This record gives sequence, structure tokens and C-alpha cells, in this order.
Amino acid sequence: MAESPSALNMTVPDFSAEMTGNQPFRMSDFKGKTVVLYFYPKDNTPGCTTESMQFRDLYPEFQQANTEIFGISRDSIRSHEGFKGKLEMPFELVSDPDETVCNLFNVMKMKNMYGKQVRGVERSTFIIDADGKLVKEWRGVKVPGHVDEVLEFVKALA
Repeated sequence: MAESPSALNMTVPDFSAEMTGNQPFRMSDFKGKTVVLYFYPKDNTPGCTTESMQFRDLYPEFQQANTEIFGISRDSIRSHEGFKGKLEMPFELVSDPDETVCNLFNVMKMKNMYGKQVRGVERSTFIIDADGKLVKEWRGVKVPGHVDEVLEFVKALA
């Protein structure tokens, strides 16, 4: 796998992964558009549901800013299709069960859950500009206010 785009302004390597809508996600398919990749721990959990609904509700504004949104977690396509349908999300979800994309963006972390150390996805958001460069990242995201902040950033890029 290519080197992680951990440095801002580094070109994100072309990668592909399975996503909802019966089509593969390919980074190269979105040249000329701003791309928001938001990594979240698990479908149908409270924080992930709230974050996804906020991206859904502001999706028309993201579209006006020439921006595509993709949610990414380790859940299966089947789980993603159910989650997407339940929340009526207008964007696709990328399935990363083998953590290839998670590792590319270095979002796998040790976390405390009910007093135990568990390895999981650190809620993170990445903005890739129309030239394919990583221009902004948020790690350890707290959901309240986050999607508004992402929207303001992409509007400033547009």
C-alpha cells in the first residue's frame, strides 16, 4: 500500500474500496471535486448516527461547494446499506473491513471502552482538494459543531 498521506498538501494515493450503491470507490474518480472522507467507528451507534445525519442535512450545501462526501468504517456493505437506507443518506458509505483505507489515513487507535483497551477507528475527517491533495484533517472529532466546521472549510476552498 502507498505511503500514508499524513502530511498536509501531500497528494492522496489513488485507492479503491467497496462502497454502497453497487460500485467501487476510486479516489481518482473525483479529480476536480473536493472530497470529504469522514471515518467513524460503527454504523447505528449514537455519535455516528448524529454525525451522519448532520452530513446528510447539509449535503445540498456541500454539493453547492463542488464537494462529495463519503463515510468510511469497518462495517460490511450490508450493514452500510441498512444504515444508509435508515438515515436516507444521499451519499455513499465505504466499507473497509480489512482496515486498508483506515491504515492509509492512520485512524486506527487504541481506545478505552468500558475500562478495556480496544483497537478502533478514531473519528476523523479529511478534506482532499480538487487536485487530490490532503488540505485539512480533524482527528479525535467531537460531533457537536463538527459538520458545520467542515462545511465552512470547503466553502472557503470553493
